Amino acid sequence: MPARLGQAAMRCAAPLGEVSRSRQRDATQHWRAWYKTARWQRLRWSILLRDLFICRRCGLLADSPDLVADHVMPHRGDEAMFWDAGNLQCLCKACHDGAKQREERRHR
Repeated sequence: MPARLGQAAMRCAAPLGEVSRSRQRDATQHWRAWYKTARWQRLRWSILLRDLFICRRCGLLADSPDLVADHVMPHRGDEAMFWDAGNLQCLCKACHDGAKQREERRHR
């Protein structure tokens, strides 16, 4: 039985390359620490409430862990844009990690 638990834990863990990339981004992009603050958690929650837990792209009504407070215009480290509630929208994780990320990469 312990072997199965170990395998399940490994399947749930992020791939090693992903962890490494995330650590590198944390080290080089100072603003990523803002996402770990209580202030951000309060702002995120207020956006989800404002948007009634509905994805602005696909209309999915979802639980909060499946939703992202997304910056409409990428802030790229601009503190005013980062904290601007008017620049935030509720997106489901699938829309945020898929179509929205592809659009942002195209416009860099």
